[in-house]
Amino acid sequence: MISLTVTALVFGVVFLAELPDKTALAGLVLGTRYRASYVFAGVAAAFTLHVVLAVAAGSVLTLLPQQLVHAITGALFLGGAAVLLLRKGDDEEEIRKPRDQSFWKVSGAGFMLILVAEFGDLTQIMTANLAARYDDPLSVGLGAVLALWAVAGLGIVGGKALMRRVPLGLITKIAALLMLGLGVWSIFEAVAG
Repeated sequence: MISLTVTALVFGVVFLAELPDKTALAGLVLGTRYRASYVFAGVAAAFTLHVVLAVAAGSVLTLLPQQLVHAITGALFLGGAAVLLLRKGDDEEEIRKPRDQSFWKVSGAGFMLILVAEFGDLTQIMTANLAARYDDPLSVGLGAVLALWAVAGLGIVGGKALMRRVPLGLITKIAALLMLGLGVWSIFEAVAG
C-alpha cells in the first residue's frame, strides 16, 4: 500500500532539490527548441529509470541494522544539505540539436541528456536515502518520480516565468534546510535507537 505521507514528503524534498539543478535548465532549453511533449517523454523516461535504480539501491540498505541505516542516511542528508548550500550556479550548457524533430530524435535527445547528467546526482542519492529511511519503495519511488516529472514539466513549459518569480537561491536554501532537518532527525534516531 502506498503511504501518502511518505509520497508527499519525498515529493517535496526531491522537488525542491531538483528545481535549482542544471537539468531543469536543460529541460527549459530543449523545450524552447522542440515540441514540449516530445522532450517531456524522453526526460520522464530517463527520470523513471533513475528513480528505479535509486530505490533499488536504497532498498538494499534496509537489509542493514536500523541504527546503521539511520546514521548513514543522516550523514548523507547532511552532506546533501552542504552540497546545496555550497554549490555555485551552473552555467547554461549548449545542447546539441537533433537533425530532425521527429518524436524519437527529440525524446531520445532528452532521454540521453538526463540519463547522463543525472546519474549519481544529488536527487538520485537522496531518493536512495529516502528509500532506505522509510523502507517503503513504492511510496518513495512515486514521490520521487512525480517530483522529477513536475520539475521537468516546469522547466520545459514554464521555467522562465517561475525563475523570475521565485529566486533560485531561496529554492536552494529551502531544499537545504529540509535535507538538514532530515539529516539531524536521522542522526538523532541512530543515537537514540
